[in-house]
Amino acid sequence: MRLTASDFYSYFRPAKCDLRVYLRHHGEAEAPPSPYEEVLLRLAERHEKTHLQTFPEVLDLSSFPWKERWRRTVEAVRDGVAVVYQGSLRATVNLNGVPCEVVGDPDFLIKAGDGYIIRDSKLSKRINDKDHPEIIYQVQLYGWLYEQTFRRSAKALEVHSGPGDIIPITYDGGQAALRVLAEILKLKQKQSEFYSPVGWAKCSGCGFFERCWRRAEGARDVALVSEVDQGLARTLHEMGIRTVDDLVGLSEHELSQIERPWGWRRQKVGKRATGILRAAAALASGNELLLQPPAIPDHPNYVMFDLEGMPPHLDELEKIYLWGVQVYGDRPSSYEAALAEPGADGDRQGWEQFLQIARRILVEYGDLPFVHWHHYERTKLDLYIQRFGDPDGTAARVQANLLDLLPITRQAIVLPIPSYSLKVVERYIGFRRQRPEANGEWAIAKYIEAIETEDPQQHDELIDEIRAYNQEDLEAMWAVLRWLKDKNR
Repeated sequence: MRLTASDFYSYFRPAKCDLRVYLRHHGEAEAPPSPYEEVLLRLAERHEKTHLQTFPEVLDLSSFPWKERWRRTVEAVRDGVAVVYQGSLRATVNLNGVPCEVVGDPDFLIKAGDGYIIRDSKLSKRINDKDHPEIIYQVQLYGWLYEQTFRRSAKALEVHSGPGDIIPITYDGGQAALRVLAEILKLKQKQSEFYSPVGWAKCSGCGFFERCWRRAEGARDVALVSEVDQGLARTLHEMGIRTVDDLVGLSEHELSQIERPWGWRRQKVGKRATGILRAAAALASGNELLLQPPAIPDHPNYVMFDLEGMPPHLDELEKIYLWGVQVYGDRPSSYEAALAEPGADGDRQGWEQFLQIARRILVEYGDLPFVHWHHYERTKLDLYIQRFGDPDGTAARVQANLLDLLPITRQAIVLPIPSYSLKVVERYIGFRRQRPEANGEWAIAKYIEAIETEDPQQHDELIDEIRAYNQEDLEAMWAVLRWLKDKNR
């Protein structure tokens, strides 16, 4: 069996999934990379090549076939070459009683005294076990492969992170990486496809999303119930409670006594049983359940408020690049968006432009609800107040008027849907977008294209696409808000 350092990525990204390892190993068809993933690949390559240029003397092996790269890597290290780029290491090991060839391709082997530093270049900002275990295991595996090849440990294991920092990685003799590879080997050895629960957050962004989701819906899989977590789905499946209809057949007491994995221990479902069974009943029947009138404050006008931001691994500022607002109601306004251009000054200017727009709205309409979905907008307002301040208290007034529709929806109505994502809820109420393919990652890809192009016309066209997508988010929220208000009549 051949195992590679890339297997860690199959296992952990975009979220940990044992079935993805099996499907890829068996050559199952996968969706092509999204525009966002293509941008990530391009940025990662550029980040790596930029670091490569900092070394005056390099042996570049990237263009050679794998076996040739391995031979040349061994020769280069024994000859004391200053830097080896895209070398290859391999070793054999017995895992689970199976002889395995393990292969890894570290980005850089850097001469340091009488040995070498192993360094990989990654876009990620947070290099740790929680956010990116695959990076830690991959680099630790390189350390083990180096030790097996040259009978000595590497001088250090490092990651060149997205912001350009050199992050040290602790070497444990390869034990943790080999332990995870042994788990991956078991998954590849499975004789047939096995159960792995779907989950909206888990499966979004995976190339097998459509395949797995269609199968789960066809089987009426218990994992489709929005309140059922991954550990509970597995536990129920092992107990023979495999469909939404099976789950509905349980009593509240029976479900409350079931123990499922919770962190490093097991815990009873307990009081959560009520919400789980309500969600299951709604999904099984296709009918929503009204628990209480939605707590929407009565006001003649509402501001829909939605942000588009760069994730921390793509921008060291963790920047909001577009602040979108529009007033709906008795006196609707036109759509407005504050745009941040590249760099720290652009980030500040985007914030200040947003405050100007918000100030103007507050002057014209008074204190009115700033409606958003989930906690992202509140969190980023806090971040930007800390970053750039709030000279006249405009941001504080916006904060005081924030109205998060997600908890209001969840507390009022049990919906027959697998997720309370805005896009799922809006489809349920009948809202249809002009750009159904667009999402937050799509917008990030467009923004990166816009700031990198040297063509002013193309820049403006790309920004207009992002604005149009953001405006549709606002229209969707307004549609959901009106739908919720109708429940009070």
